[in-house]
Amino acid sequence: MARVRQEALIPGDSGDDGDGTPPAGSLLGPADVRALATRLGVRPTKTLGQNFVVDANTVRRIVRAAGLEPGDVVVEVGPGLGSLTLALLDVVDRVVAVEIDPVLAEELPVTLAARARPGAEFEVVLSDALKVTELPGPAPTALVANLPYNVAVPVLLTMLERFPTLRRTLVMVQAEVADRLVAPPGSRTYGVPSVKAAWYAEARRAGAVPPPVFWPVPRVDSGLVALTRREPPVTTASREEVFAVVDAAFAQRRKTLRAALAGWAGSPVAAEEVLRRAGVDPTARGETLGVADFARIAGARTA
Repeated sequence: MARVRQEALIPGDSGDDGDGTPPAGSLLGPADVRALATRLGVRPTKTLGQNFVVDANTVRRIVRAAGLEPGDVVVEVGPGLGSLTLALLDVVDRVVAVEIDPVLAEELPVTLAARARPGAEFEVVLSDALKVTELPGPAPTALVANLPYNVAVPVLLTMLERFPTLRRTLVMVQAEVADRLVAPPGSRTYGVPSVKAAWYAEARRAGAVPPPVFWPVPRVDSGLVALTRREPPVTTASREEVFAVVDAAFAQRRKTLRAALAGWAGSPVAAEEVLRRAGVDPTARGETLGVADFARIAGARTA
């Protein structure tokens, strides 16, 4: 993990000084994004899941949906060229941006220093978000991000696990991923992401985002998911043990829990014994259970 640069912006004149310098507090528009990318020789890549937001109204809407307060310390994953980062700095006093692309990480502080609201603080961390174990400065209280499409769920779950001070989260992901994260038990889209997200927080859809607000324009719709931290279910099992049950149950989601958990428990008979101790019907399927049910199953095995 590398800390690229930290800036404490000093209050001053926010107007254009006549030499073409953008005014403080100004957001990036489509022309700004493309000009920055051209100057840096940056082409969004599928490998990094990059789709840059080019619509200022969209980033303002994301920030409003996040329900932030000035005192929040926001961590942003995948800031790219800084569209959302600037909108965040209009509202909160500090943002820590985690960026994996070294070219973007080097340029972002320059953009923020030129455009961000006077008095706001920011720090850019050059790192893969999946490898970040600590962040500089005060503990983060909120996560707001346009998550890279290809690693959205692992990044979200990793951040929630490693930073328990995150009380509020607002992420933009593919619409189908958003549906999975907020799906209730018994629904068609309910699965591993739904249960694991529910371990940490209550999740809800917070809006839809159409393809034209991105560059390049993706072939899929995007959705906003808001998560509010809550205590995990009471259980004698660890989070890792509960998640092992979840993984086993959905690895063969068409099978009954007695069969699906046979490998996890040691045999179908052992699985049935654990399920009955947990008060769960062995003939049920994983897609009908909530996170508290999985916690009871894991706890019944360790009891």
